Amino acid sequence: MQGTLRTSAAASYSVHEIQSPAGTVVREYVSSAGKVFAITWQGQWPPDMRQLLGSYFEQYAQATKAQSSARLGRRPLEIEQPGLVVQMGGHPRSFRGRAYVPDLLPSGVAAEAIR
Repeated sequence: MQGTLRTSAAASYSVHEIQSPAGTVVREYVSSAGKVFAITWQGQWPPDMRQLLGSYFEQYAQATKAQSSARLGRRPLEIEQPGLVVQMGGHPRSFRGRAYVPDLLPSGVAAEAIR
């Protein structure tokens, strides 16, 4: 993303916030063991999901493809699978979303904390 990095700490994880020159903000939630368990993003355009999701991208792509025929209009995307949750929505110049792996959430961290 070639952005600036800012790190903040919470009780059982840290948040790495990356802001691109174009204004897109991506937050990586990293456990004390060093594993990224969640990401959030907001910006003018949807981010490169392959870059953000890494090894989870194929699961995301398959779930998105399965939902595309069932979705009508411009509704937010919601994928809830045992190994991956993705929620995203918006419109040009205002996109946001989050993705997390439920099994990797640190003990005591609720999904609602990922914003």
